[in-house]
Amino acid sequence: MIATTPLLRTQEIPTLQYQNVITRLDASWEDTLSTLLGLGRAAGADFVEFFLERVNFVSCLAEDDSITSISPRLSTGAGVRVFKGKADCYVSTNDVSFAGLKAALEKAISILGLSLPAPTAYIPTVNLELLRDYTAIGGNQINNINNKENWLVGCSSMQEMGEILLQANGALAKRASHVQSRRSSYFRDWQEVLVAASDGTFARDIRLTQSVGYSLLCADGTNRSSINKRNGSTGEPEFLRGWQYDTDAEEVSESAGKMLYADYVESGTYPIVMANKFGGVIFHEACGHLLETTQIESKTTPFIDKKGEQIAHESLTAWDEGLSNNAFGTIDMDDEGMPAQRTLLIENGILKNFISDRAGSIRTGHPRTGSGRRQNFAYPAASRMRNTYIAPGEYAVDDLFASIDKGIYCKKMGGGSVGGTGQFNFAVDEAYLIENGKVTKPLKGATLIGEAKDIMNKISMCSADIDLAAGFCGSISGSIYVTVGQPHLKVDSITVGGR
Repeated sequence: MIATTPLLRTQEIPTLQYQNVITRLDASWEDTLSTLLGLGRAAGADFVEFFLERVNFVSCLAEDDSITSISPRLSTGAGVRVFKGKADCYVSTNDVSFAGLKAALEKAISILGLSLPAPTAYIPTVNLELLRDYTAIGGNQINNINNKENWLVGCSSMQEMGEILLQANGALAKRASHVQSRRSSYFRDWQEVLVAASDGTFARDIRLTQSVGYSLLCADGTNRSSINKRNGSTGEPEFLRGWQYDTDAEEVSESAGKMLYADYVESGTYPIVMANKFGGVIFHEACGHLLETTQIESKTTPFIDKKGEQIAHESLTAWDEGLSNNAFGTIDMDDEGMPAQRTLLIENGILKNFISDRAGSIRTGHPRTGSGRRQNFAYPAASRMRNTYIAPGEYAVDDLFASIDKGIYCKKMGGGSVGGTGQFNFAVDEAYLIENGKVTKPLKGATLIGEAKDIMNKISMCSADIDLAAGFCGSISGSIYVTVGQPHLKVDSITVGGR
């Protein structure tokens, strides 16, 4: 880098020549970013933030006994966000040279109606903190302290990916009957990020997210069943090698076999027991999103003014956090450079906190919770969930079933949709009738229908067997990795669509 004086003139900035290493996002970027941040502040911006990213992604798909797709992707890019009051603008670019970043900054400034100071004006650079490098300090990845730099080389090769997925499909073929199609899929997403902001934030991290799973379709005449199972983790280079696909194949095959000849559920209003793990997707979709400050900004949440009030049954406590070791939504820092933390959302039915990013905090007044997340550099960060779950309760699982004379056990949840203010419908991939406190015959075709503000007050019993599951969440800042979860829980009554 060419040496600079503590104060630069606007006219001198175009002549600067920074020699940043594009293949590594580290402290060598400090001078580049501090100069550009200073330029943005001198133009009249209240706050300026740069987000730099490198990605190494690959996915692999096996269908029946063949590898049908291997898709690698490499990308490098950056985004700059500029605030003036409560208004903001975001511009992204693939050009991470000094000139490219400066051009993106100037575009964002101009969109907000700001302009660069006069050519003779002095531009003080922003003093950044000593780099908080989570690749060096280990962060929350307690099993991999100081190993993040080696995560990528420790992952499975493309050849190994294919071999494992074909072996997994073979295990499925041995266990399932009336198979229409067998699919197993895997992806690895390695990401290096660097965040620098005009408040002095300067932080770096490496993330490694992986997922693998099955999709099984069975058919016999007019009978059909489809069962999926997916596992996910962060920070485990050996993740794919450790996949217990025999166990998953047994589980998926058994579920598909039971659902193949199951009777269709009769529509009506029932008490239900929802299984742990991925059962938490309903809380995530129907309530979690309504606690994000983006919903407060758009005035589309019924909980906008309910902080400190009861919004759920007194049996329900819920958390959102980024700390659970190796969970799919775990992060050491968010995409605004804030360390991860635990956020108590609901305690004994009382709304305690919202999920907030920087923009949400500026516009709503709710404190940041380390929840500014984005799919990649093309998106500005927004308030997003991480590991979100209902806390364990005091009951045994059998107690929940014993309290129901006639109801439905929702063992595996499928896809669904949620309206802007919490109306939802979710398919149940695997369900069973509950009669006189016992699980009896299998049922298919069930859909749960309701509203968040209603169902939250009907969750009357929670067991102690909390478990978590990997998920994908789409919202205004793209698709991100999240964890959903809960113990087994009882909903006193809910509308169930069927035949």
